Amino acid sequence: MQNSNIVNTGNEKGRILAIDTGSTSTKLGYYVDGKAIFDTKLVHTAEETGKYRKVMDQDKMRRDAITDLLGKEGIHLDDIDIVMARGGLFAPVITGIYKVNRDMRDVLLTCRDGIHACNLSAVIGDDIAEQVNEYRKDNNLEAPFGSCAAYIADPPMADEMLPECRVGGIPEFPRRAFFHALNSRATVKRYLRDNGHKTNDITAIVAHMGGGITVTLHRNGRVIDTNNGLGGDGPFTPERAGSCPAFALVEMCFSGKYTETEVKKKLLGKGGAVAYFGTNDLGELLERAHEGDKKCETFMNAFSLNIAKYISSEAVTVNGKVDVILLTGGAAYSKEITDAISRRVNFIAPVAIYAGENELNSLAENGYTVLNHTAKIHRYDKNAIVNDEY
Repeated sequence: MQNSNIVNTGNEKGRILAIDTGSTSTKLGYYVDGKAIFDTKLVHTAEETGKYRKVMDQDKMRRDAITDLLGKEGIHLDDIDIVMARGGLFAPVITGIYKVNRDMRDVLLTCRDGIHACNLSAVIGDDIAEQVNEYRKDNNLEAPFGSCAAYIADPPMADEMLPECRVGGIPEFPRRAFFHALNSRATVKRYLRDNGHKTNDITAIVAHMGGGITVTLHRNGRVIDTNNGLGGDGPFTPERAGSCPAFALVEMCFSGKYTETEVKKKLLGKGGAVAYFGTNDLGELLERAHEGDKKCETFMNAFSLNIAKYISSEAVTVNGKVDVILLTGGAAYSKEITDAISRRVNFIAPVAIYAGENELNSLAENGYTVLNHTAKIHRYDKNAIVNDEY
């Protein structure tokens, strides 16, 4: 566990539990009046998750692990004013904050719009918020901010793309948004604060570089272009194949050598660096390149080049009028990688580095805007095309 302060957003009063569920772990953060009391990661072993046929069947196991940890940390149910959860796979939505409601739970639990462990976050958060309310009612306790509720912020399938950015080569293959919305938007907000902007009035390209890589074009607070980081669109990554030549992929699918599941695994999980070297550790590959491994050297040059190509392609969407390029995610800790990308794209705009993934802090920052009533809250409707304000 580690302690850190979140960025000051102006009015941090209240106690927030932040939940971010991933495939093999659950990240947790607990914040009091703007300060991170702790952030930690609960690791779920293959033996634990293997007991469940469907990922959504893990909800009680993960919820119990969260409440057990809170108890060990001396945090009671009455010590939570709001729960902020990672957004799951549901559409159609725009970026922003949503209160968890029945429609959202139904779509996440049935995995209607996609299967991923991130779907668990909002469901677990909503269940914990309900436990808080029941505990306060049973014990006649005052609720400082009213009833406890669960919210999500900036879900990964948020789609604000320009109409022309959605068009694919054939009608069956429209371009879809699937990106690191939470960290991407948080990075833009950090840049704005760091540079004295009072409003979100810039055009920025953000490259989030982790196990998945997404490149997003932000204009005046809206994400008007991006790639589908989970669906085979974009740069190759430490473990994903990215965009592939269509004919070669078709031939692989009909070769009889692989099942559908095996092909998808080659694209997502066993692609990228894993396919070439059996590892997703970019630091290891850089070290091997320094030691004279030409294959690793070429791969890492290609890695940076592909990200730079996608950054450059999105600059075209706004006729090259970009104010800043922001590099974030785990790979941004490598100066060698960020320098290689910067050299190729700094003719477009200045480059700034915000290494790491700050999703828990971002959830907390969004939570404080809810508690201090400055947030615009959207209502999720599973049948709607456009979401109204909550």
